[in-house]
Amino acid sequence: MKISDILVEKTPHLSFEVFPPKTDAAYEGVLKATEAIAELKPSYMSVTYGAGGGTSKNTVKIASHIKNKYGVTSLAHLTCVSSTKEEVHQVIDQLKAAGIENILALRGDIPKESEFPLPNHYQYAYELIRDIKTRGDFCIGAACYPEGHVESEHKKDDIAHLKQKVDCGVDFLTTQMFFDNNILYNFLYRAREKGVTVPVIPGIMPVTNASQVKRILSMSGTNLPERFKAIVDRFGDNPKAMQQAGVAYATDQIIDLFANGINHVHVYSMNKPEVAAAIQANLSDILSK
Repeated sequence: MKISDILVEKTPHLSFEVFPPKTDAAYEGVLKATEAIAELKPSYMSVTYGAGGGTSKNTVKIASHIKNKYGVTSLAHLTCVSSTKEEVHQVIDQLKAAGIENILALRGDIPKESEFPLPNHYQYAYELIRDIKTRGDFCIGAACYPEGHVESEHKKDDIAHLKQKVDCGVDFLTTQMFFDNNILYNFLYRAREKGVTVPVIPGIMPVTNASQVKRILSMSGTNLPERFKAIVDRFGDNPKAMQQAGVAYATDQIIDLFANGINHVHVYSMNKPEVAAAIQANLSDILSK
């Protein structure tokens, strides 16, 4: 099923993200976690591509497993900056052969050890989106950044780049994590004003341990509200308490999004079935409406 078909539904939905193992030895553990999340029957599951595309073979494998064994719609991430165009085309063809209908098209992080862009490589995500459109009947998603992309000096430039991606054939957008819903609502107003009309799926990350906060800040510079900081300060040294508080904070965000007319939320569940299940349980009656 295409995600664009799911997004027309007007009732609250949750989807979850998983990431492939970095080594073959860890594959079984990741697959077990993935299967536990799939058993929750989310509206769809996304499978990340890994730094530098190194886990691409497992992305296709896991996305196919989710779809064919559990009957859950799968969304395969595809980053392009670290691979030649021919290598990316091969992955697109593998996804097509596996019956995967949904691709999240991403540029990916620029490799630090080489020049950018390299010959016969992609420079921007919109180039990848255009290529995907020519290689199959895919539903294409792309990323968006409510607080602005870290490489964009001005938010208006970031929206212009986003509009360029959408105009190349994007069917929906998924946001980077955020911890203040007002940031999203402001972003949606600015994006709609500039003609970005495709569905935007908020991405919510339940922070279940204090070390995640350092990674979040180093990777994205995401704004952390004082209320969130207080939770980390109070419970960060107690793993069980921090997980419970992180799930509660994410649940509160999701309820607010649903209450304000957003029907589809994507949860960055970090291969943690217990976190995905806890959030879904907190929303059980809401999701049944």
